[in-house]
Amino acid sequence: MSNQVWKFHNDVDTDQIIASQYLLLPDIDAMKEYTFESLDPDFAARVQPGDIVVAGENFGCGSSREQAPSVLKALGVKAVIAKSYARIFYRNSINIGFPVIVCKDLYDAVEDGDQADLDLSAGTVTAGGKTYSCTRLPEYMQNILSQGGLIASLNKGEE
Repeated sequence: MSNQVWKFHNDVDTDQIIASQYLLLPDIDAMKEYTFESLDPDFAARVQPGDIVVAGENFGCGSSREQAPSVLKALGVKAVIAKSYARIFYRNSINIGFPVIVCKDLYDAVEDGDQADLDLSAGTVTAGGKTYSCTRLPEYMQNILSQGGLIASLNKGEE
């Protein structure tokens, strides 16, 4: 099943994902409607569950705010597929069970609004009739994601 691609540039920082003034809102559900507001004011209203964000290099740079991957997950974004990530954004994403995939070739092959299909277990994404290899997350990371993130995974281990 294909999902819409939302394409963003290199060096998208956490303030562009969720601006600092919205961190004062009471919870992620209140914050999520402002996701990518400075880059695409209609993003939160138009994104559909299962859609995919595609970006260039260094996605999620800037501050360490954990709300940045949280608002994307709360909107139902299936994953971010980028050329590279800021380390703290990558770690925060895995911690909350939000897939962040590295795929060097996809960015130049898709445009905003295209359709793509991500197969997390195979480590592939298909778009425009072509299949691209991406980072295939190790089984233990797939398990962490399927359990809802690192904290949830660790808590399940204690039960």
